[in-house]
Amino acid sequence: MENTLKTQLSILSDVRRIAHRFMAFSRTGGAILNGEPKCSKPTPRRRSLVLLTGLAAVVAMTFLSPACRRQNTGAGDVWAEVDGHPIYRSQIEKIYQRLNGGKSGAEDKAEVLIDELNILNEVINKQILLAYAARSGITVSESEIDTKMAQFKSPYSEEQFEQRLKAQGITEADLRDDVRSSLTLEKLFNRDVNSRVSVSEAEISGYYERNKASFDVPETRYHLAQIEVTPGSSNSVHNLKNDDAKTAEMAQRKIQALYAQLRAGQDFATVAENYSEDPKTALNGGDMGYVQESALAANPALEKVIKSLKPGQISGIIAARDGYHIVKLLGIEKAGQEPLSDPEVQSRIRETLLNEKQQLLKAAYIETLRDKAKVRNLLAEQIVKQPF
Repeated sequence: MENTLKTQLSILSDVRRIAHRFMAFSRTGGAILNGEPKCSKPTPRRRSLVLLTGLAAVVAMTFLSPACRRQNTGAGDVWAEVDGHPIYRSQIEKIYQRLNGGKSGAEDKAEVLIDELNILNEVINKQILLAYAARSGITVSESEIDTKMAQFKSPYSEEQFEQRLKAQGITEADLRDDVRSSLTLEKLFNRDVNSRVSVSEAEISGYYERNKASFDVPETRYHLAQIEVTPGSSNSVHNLKNDDAKTAEMAQRKIQALYAQLRAGQDFATVAENYSEDPKTALNGGDMGYVQESALAANPALEKVIKSLKPGQISGIIAARDGYHIVKLLGIEKAGQEPLSDPEVQSRIRETLLNEKQQLLKAAYIETLRDKAKVRNLLAEQIVKQPF
């Protein structure tokens, strides 16, 4: 899913990170070391837009699509009808342009039309789902929307947030409407899909046996998290407090204050989310993913610090050329075959199987609702009539 939503728009990257953390998806990241995320099945990059497979995708769509209210009602501009409600060409083309960095794609008309057909189908699905949720009595309160809006705003100043909205051609009111839609779909899927999915111990064991080779770790890896503080003002700082040390003196005072908080028992991930200045890991609680032992060897001083820690322990303040770091060792994955008895192995397998089942059920669920709706895809009709 992540790969299908990649775009050159910086705001999408920011929003997806927030949604990713909110939904407790697998954490990834990279920082002073080129950390590897916990391995998961790679998926091929598809150019189609899969909007309806989870909240993160739907929230990301908020910044991809113009609000449905801004529609061109001129003749010939309706590309689809869902139970009599129109979907306009302008909506689909704007989504396409945003996904392609503003490029028109005029060099390959067939490829553009394939992409636009895929986008249109996903927008049709979204409209069908929202209509069904409304008929089912699923509602979202204003306080729920306020909470999500605060989450989106938290890494930015008011001015920065307004600039990002303006760059996407939407208003805060548009965003509230889209958040309402995304939360509605989350509730619908939780009720009708996720609540019906479970994974048995036998399924976990079977998956492990079928994929035993993927649990063979070639070299020891260290699961690390960090808090980073760098001197100098930076527009890339996106912690929850929007806190940035602008001078060397401020950076030194800040890292000492954060270290004192940690020594006093403050949660590492919370401190990282609030104050870390690493844009890649702050909103993931500082999680850097897994770092190979060979990568650690490239920095002997850091390697010595990491290897002196036990899982759960934090380092002292580490001074580096780019600023200051505090590192936490979250876990160690020893070289060799990971046993099925390891709770972390079982957790990863359970999450993988849950995701697979949920995606399958969602796809079937959407198709059954679509079968009951009256859908007319006018773009498809136009393409069929064209000479080839």
